[in-house]
Amino acid sequence: MGLYESKIGISLVLFLAVMYLATSHVAQAQDSNDSGGTSSITNLQNSSDSLEIISNSEGHMQKLEIPSSQMLFNVVPTYDNQGNQVSFSLSLKPELDAFYHSIGLYDKPKDTVFIYPSFTQAAYGTHGFYDYYRKQCDSSCLTVPIPDKVNGLQASSIAGAWILKLLDYPYVKDEDVDKNPDILKQYKRVIVLHNEYVTKKEFDAITSHQNVIFLYPNALYAQVSANYDNNTITLVRGHGYPNTSIKNGFDWKGDNSEYEYDVACADWDFYHKKHFIMLNCYPEYKLLTSSVMLGLLQKDDPAAISDDLANWLMYPADQNGTEELLDDFDAKGSNIPPWVQKPALWVLNGEISKEEFADIMQYLSQNHIIK
Repeated sequence: MGLYESKIGISLVLFLAVMYLATSHVAQAQDSNDSGGTSSITNLQNSSDSLEIISNSEGHMQKLEIPSSQMLFNVVPTYDNQGNQVSFSLSLKPELDAFYHSIGLYDKPKDTVFIYPSFTQAAYGTHGFYDYYRKQCDSSCLTVPIPDKVNGLQASSIAGAWILKLLDYPYVKDEDVDKNPDILKQYKRVIVLHNEYVTKKEFDAITSHQNVIFLYPNALYAQVSANYDNNTITLVRGHGYPNTSIKNGFDWKGDNSEYEYDVACADWDFYHKKHFIMLNCYPEYKLLTSSVMLGLLQKDDPAAISDDLANWLMYPADQNGTEELLDDFDAKGSNIPPWVQKPALWVLNGEISKEEFADIMQYLSQNHIIK
C-alpha cells in the first residue's frame, strides 16, 4: 500500500461509552466519512428484508446484502426526518441465548482477550493521518489525540469489537498494552482486530505471544509513539512515511494487508503464518452472520477446519478425524453418513460456504442422523 492509497470505505461510528466499551447490550452506530470512500446501511425494516451495505472502497463500489434471517444479532437502522440513515443499534437476540453461550465466554474461563484499536481510531479521526496522506494538511496532522471515547469506525473494526464484547470477551486497548506489555501474558489467547497503528512495545508484546489470532488483516502496519503527558500519538514509520518506499513500519514478515479490501469474506479461511493464526479477509460484516467463524475463535486451532475436512475425505473411517470434524461444527455423534463427502468437497472447492456446510451438519445432528 502506497502513501496515497485510500483505506476501506465503510465508516460506521459506534458511540459506545467514555473510556470503555459500555456494558449495555445495545450499541449505537452512525455514518461518517472514511478516507477510502463512503457506505450506507439501508432496508432492514422487518424479518423479510435484508441489511444492505453499499461500500465504495478505492473507487470500487461493493454492495453486500445480508438477509435479516441470517443475522445473529439485531441490527436496526434509525433514520432522520429526511429518511437518511443516521444510526443503528446492535444487540443480542433473546431467542439465540443458548447459541451465544456456546460461542461466548459467559460461563467459560476469561482467558482470551481482544485488543481494541484505539490508536487506529485516532489515526482515522478529523485532522488526522489521512488528512496528511491526502495532502489536506501538513505534518501537524501526524500527531493526534488518543481518544477518550470509543467513537469507532469500520476502520477500527468496531462491529467486531462490539460483537466480542456482547459475547463477554474481556478486552484491553492499545494504550493499555503499550503502558503494560506484560498484560497480554495474563491471557492464553490474544485476538487482534484492525490494530493498524501500534507502538513498538505493543508490537513486541503481540508478536512475542504464542497464541495470537489476527482476526483482521492489515494489523501491525505502522509504528506510532505515544506521549501520555499530552495524551497523543505520533506517526513514526510506515504507510509511506517518512518516504513512499516504506510500507510496513516494522518490516514485519507476517503482514497480510493484501486481504484488507475483501469485505465480503465470501471464501473466508483461517490459516497459519509462522506461529500466528490469520484470516484471509476483512470480517466486519461476516461476523454478523457467521456462527462458524465466531465458534472457531474458541477452538484450539481455528485454522484446522479446512485440514480436518480434507483429512476426513481422505480417511472417512478414521474415528479421530471424524470426531475432529464434528467438533469443528459443534455436531453431536460419531458417524457421518458417506454422502456428506460430496458437500464437504464442495466446501473445499468453494462451491458452498462453511456456513452452508455447518447447516447440513447441524441438521444431521439435531435429527440424530449422525449417530
